[in-house]
Order: sequence, then structure tokens, then C-alpha cells
Amino acid sequence: MSSREVVLARVRRALADVPREERPDEVPVARDYRRVHGSRTAEESVELLAENLADYRALVHRSTAGALPGLIARLLAERGARTLLVPPGLDASWAAASDVTRVEDRASATPRELDAVDSVLTGCAVAIAETGTLVLDGGPDQGRRRITLVPDHHLCVVRVPEQVVDSVPQALPRLAPDRPLTWISGPSATSDIELDRVEGVHGPRTLEVILLTGA
Repeated sequence: MSSREVVLARVRRALADVPREERPDEVPVARDYRRVHGSRTAEESVELLAENLADYRALVHRSTAGALPGLIARLLAERGARTLLVPPGLDASWAAASDVTRVEDRASATPRELDAVDSVLTGCAVAIAETGTLVLDGGPDQGRRRITLVPDHHLCVVRVPEQVVDSVPQALPRLAPDRPLTWISGPSATSDIELDRVEGVHGPRTLEVILLTGA
């Protein structure tokens, strides 16, 4: 038997006792799984998020609203960034202290033009502590999906604790399924059969996350 035939045979066996007239949308699906592992305060969730982000090799920074423009300017200067791509709805004050050239999020931008951008600065929709994951939904302060996938350096600002949840089940109700969701767990990376890790294959080589309080 071919692999296809093996798989289809297993599906048929699994469905053998299902009435032919039954429709999937008519059968309730039990969702009694655990929504969160353990009990945490908001502060503990933020600390877990920071720990898991760092474990995935993201660079984690902390800032207050007043110190944010200076921090962003310093991080861009340390990378030698000359251009910064910004979504249309991003708070203009965030990058106000930096003298980099702003690049608009344009629908007509080509992959080559996006690849020429040094850095991109965005907000996020939600951050998941247990998995160290940032979720972007294409909101006004996040822009199109491709602007965070092509440039080599992504600066993402997370408002804490209000944008932080403990688990994926807690994150899903905050997200609209018809939005262009991008789930980010650390910088883009892949490993070959020899387990040699290469970063920057499917997205930014460097991910820096700023945990913002008092916003």
C-alpha cells in the first residue's frame, strides 16, 4: 500500500461508527482542556514572558513611556540603522528621538525595497507568557504582515501587563480569526539535519522586544 492509502484507511477506520448523515458542525466538541498552567499574578506573567522570549533568543528590554523614545533611538543607533519602517497607526512619539529616515508602510513596496530597510518598529496585539509568543494582527500600529517578515531587524513594543496573557487559549478570544495573524516566537530560525542553526531565513534575524509599562 502507498502512504496515501495507509492514511486514508486509518481515516475510514476512525469514521466507521459515525452515521453518514452526521455533519461536523452538528457535533459539539469538548473543550475541557486546561486553559492555563498554574496560577500567576500579572507581574509573574510578565516575568515569564520575558524569560521565554530570552530563551528563544529575542533581546528583551524594559521601559516606561517617558523613556521609550530614548531607548528606541539608542537601540537603532547601536545597530547603525539609517532607515526605519513604521506602520501608519504607530505612536509618532516612539521614534521621535531618533534621526533615522522614516519609511512608510506602502502597499506598492516591493520585496527588494523592504529588504533594503534596516529596521521595523511595531506594536503587537497580544503576547503569550507560557510560549514566549508575540501575535500581530495587522492593526494600525502593526502594519502589513510582510513588513515584519522581510526587514532584518524587528523592534516590537508590548504594553505590560495589559497585552500579556498566560496561555494560547487565553489569547485566542482576543484575536479575530479573519485578521492576518502573525505568531512570532523569537527571531526567525531553522536548523538542518546536522542541527546547524541559521537565523533570518523566514523573517528577521534579530528580534528586540520592549516591555512597556505606564503607557
